[in-house]
Amino acid sequence: MKTILVTGGCGFIGSNFIRYIHEKYDDLLILNFDALTYCGNLENLEGLGNKNYLFIKGDISDEKCVLELFEKYKPDYVVNFAAESHNDRAVLDPQIFLKTNVIGTQNLLEACRKFPVKRFHHISTCEVYGDLALNDPNTFSENSPYLPRTPYNSSKAAADHVVMAYYHTFNVPVTISNCANNYGRYQYPEKLIPLFVTNALEDKSLPLFKSSQNMREWIHVLDHCEAIDLILFNGKVGEKYNVGTGVEKSVEQITEIILKVLNKPTTLKKYVADRPSHDRRYVLNWIKIKTELGWRPKFDFEDGMKETILWYKENPQWWKRLKGSNFNEYYEKYYSRLGLKDGKV
Repeated sequence: MKTILVTGGCGFIGSNFIRYIHEKYDDLLILNFDALTYCGNLENLEGLGNKNYLFIKGDISDEKCVLELFEKYKPDYVVNFAAESHNDRAVLDPQIFLKTNVIGTQNLLEACRKFPVKRFHHISTCEVYGDLALNDPNTFSENSPYLPRTPYNSSKAAADHVVMAYYHTFNVPVTISNCANNYGRYQYPEKLIPLFVTNALEDKSLPLFKSSQNMREWIHVLDHCEAIDLILFNGKVGEKYNVGTGVEKSVEQITEIILKVLNKPTTLKKYVADRPSHDRRYVLNWIKIKTELGWRPKFDFEDGMKETILWYKENPQWWKRLKGSNFNEYYEKYYSRLGLKDGKV
């Protein structure tokens, strides 16, 4: 039986990926390596059982821990989801983003060099390319230059470069995927869609940045999981693949969809100060993965959004525990940092 190590498997995309491959493959032992930071949640994998699945608590930024893990289990495949990923938090604490996203990734690559793997797949983001003007007809291809503008984006860009350096220098068999904004079940409620859905359900304000027309490209998390699966087992070593959909929606449009599905008033919208270096627009050219691997998104955006919104509505026990006092204290601190006195969500 082959072994696949999934780092950050208790997070949003990681847990969905583990569920996806656990259901699809009977011949893979899944090792879930997660530090269980604030957004790592074992409840995301409830019901999975112990068959072909093992959870191991640990931090990718701990070099000794990573090497011991590889020495003991000698994984055949590694998929690296583990990352600090929230731009708002990066404004408050840039250092932890560099520690986890860059040093942590390098620790994994070094372990792959010492204990050779069949494939190391790194999960990256569209945000490494910088941003586009709202009326720009161009899209980001795999050959677009990296122009990150925030601490989060720059940490992910740096990690991408480290991944490729280990391929060119040490022949570690790597692939990278740069994906659009994900939505779906189990997303920690600091991110746009689950934050706005759960706030609306509690009749709390929805804090839109003043640049609410800024655009993002959206993909259902399970479409992303399928793309990762294809790249991991069929993608070309040393290559990166953009994973997009062409579906662009502004924060304003996302908000309107949420309010409509939940039958909530538009008076819940509250405009707040912009985040520093708030990127305007990301959109990917994903012809490469379509042409080479035959991938294309399956989820209709409107249907996927409705299903996602209703999942949060039907599972309040999952998100209410996560939105405790520390959650509101964090956002009060964040909005205060932006010079906004009334920042409570």
